[in-house]
Amino acid sequence: MERVTRNSIFRLFNFTQTQYRFYLSLCQGASSVLYDFKCHMSFSHMTSILTHVGSMVKYIAMNFKRILLVLPCCIGDVVLATATLQALRRAYPAAHIAWAVGTWSKAAIERHPLLDAVVDSGPQALPMRTPGGMWRFVSQIREGNYDLIVSLVRSPLMSVAALFSGIPNRAGIDSAGRGFGYTIRARIDPHVPRHEAEIYLDVARALGLDTAGCYANVPILPDARGIATRRGIPVPYFVVNPAGGRNPGMTMDVKRYPPASLATLTERLARHLSARPVLLAGPGDAEIVAAVRAAMNIEASTLVGELNFADIAALAAESHLYVGNDTGLTHYAAAAGARTVMIMGPSDPARYAPFTTDALVLWKAADLPVAGVAAGTPRAFDWARDGISVDEAEARILAWVGQSSIG
Repeated sequence: MERVTRNSIFRLFNFTQTQYRFYLSLCQGASSVLYDFKCHMSFSHMTSILTHVGSMVKYIAMNFKRILLVLPCCIGDVVLATATLQALRRAYPAAHIAWAVGTWSKAAIERHPLLDAVVDSGPQALPMRTPGGMWRFVSQIREGNYDLIVSLVRSPLMSVAALFSGIPNRAGIDSAGRGFGYTIRARIDPHVPRHEAEIYLDVARALGLDTAGCYANVPILPDARGIATRRGIPVPYFVVNPAGGRNPGMTMDVKRYPPASLATLTERLARHLSARPVLLAGPGDAEIVAAVRAAMNIEASTLVGELNFADIAALAAESHLYVGNDTGLTHYAAAAGARTVMIMGPSDPARYAPFTTDALVLWKAADLPVAGVAAGTPRAFDWARDGISVDEAEARILAWVGQSSIG
């Protein structure tokens, strides 16, 4: 009888000897726990659980040597996906892990210590939108001889690319049936609002990986520390980023807190915190920074397009506070360990808040599209009516900073 049971398990899951022993130990442990807790369960229910355990073991026990993580765009999403990178590295410490990421976003993670390589997928948010782009991307990833691809992209085009890649093990998001090209599918309901980072982690969970304690993470590199001193910025200081809402996949300027309101909030924080404000933004954001600066009546340092990502991480992490909109740099600052305040308007914090343990989200509940920012700009959103006020923002930030300092 034992021989028949063992052989049937081998046929069902196509286990190796190692995988079978791992599966057996898990099943024995599960049976012990159920017995200890006097859990009454039907035979069919127990069989279903053990079958699911077997499916996970198939991937836990596999010794993947070359893994490709795929998420080309954009900076905020890429930062959120570092939680999945953390889960992969923890599960496969000896594997070569590369990340296929767009030109726009690659600088944010190319020096990440959990990565071995970065594959530049080009300037497009989705590199396989055209037949030529599909051919180039598939050719590019085939060259890596990967044995596992982990796709965090919902598009059916990415599913096709994974299928054509020839990579034998293909894990990815299956939203409304669009993950047909994957052999390991993390099925999600696109109509249920969930945090993007948790959706990405679902792919790791589909592989049977432990995701406990995995958060967005960005390293502070030794050569970047002390950037404020090198730039002549007096300490203490706090960082304010007025930009956001623009990347290769989207333009949504309404995500930006109004310049006049941000200027007033910055002045009040500078007075309460006895700290110098630093206006920080990327190279294309000079206009919005100038608008905020013109509305301010206090001294401030300005850094527009002057810092690389390593310097930004250090500047944010070593600041007294970071305040920004729902934008990639704000996610980046939070992942670097900065005490971060994200001001959100027409985007849902349940989906897009910083995925860290030390962040404050300022948001006034609003009626937003079920599909999130993918549905485009909400036509009726107005910051004066629908957004958080300067008075409330000031009060909540000061209360939170005080509690954080005490903690």
